[in-house]
Amino acid sequence: MARLSQEGPDSGVELGVLKDFAGYHLRRTSAAFAADFARALVGTGMRQVPFAVLSVVAANPDINQGLVGRTLGIQRANMVAIINELVGLNLVEREVSREDRRAFALRLSNTGTEMLNKCIGLICLHEERLLSDLADDEIDMLIHLLMRIETREQS
Repeated sequence: MARLSQEGPDSGVELGVLKDFAGYHLRRTSAAFAADFARALVGTGMRQVPFAVLSVVAANPDINQGLVGRTLGIQRANMVAIINELVGLNLVEREVSREDRRAFALRLSNTGTEMLNKCIGLICLHEERLLSDLADDEIDMLIHLLMRIETREQS
């Protein structure tokens, strides 16, 4: 497959074989997205992982805390700390599950719903900014391709 000739960010410095590795470009892109995501959410107190937890809980009211962690690939100990933080901020409500008394069911509080909606608006602007050179169908294809890679990694 033909590859585009690309220079490194320091114009004049060739990337060598790196330019041909998708993983290199994914890592650089991920870093750019993470940095801009953090800038976009300044002042909200929200970070990527807690936002992801809020998103999954909002989409699945009364979801088991462990299932949220498994869905997002968060280790149990880290998940407990994240949920404790979100409960402490009054963004998530946690109660003993009706189905399994050993587990916790989670749902967003009204404050959590407001925070999620505020962050969604800011994240949409962040994505528009970083993806402005791509057409809608290219963005859809990018997401589809990334999901295929992610799914393959999990199997």
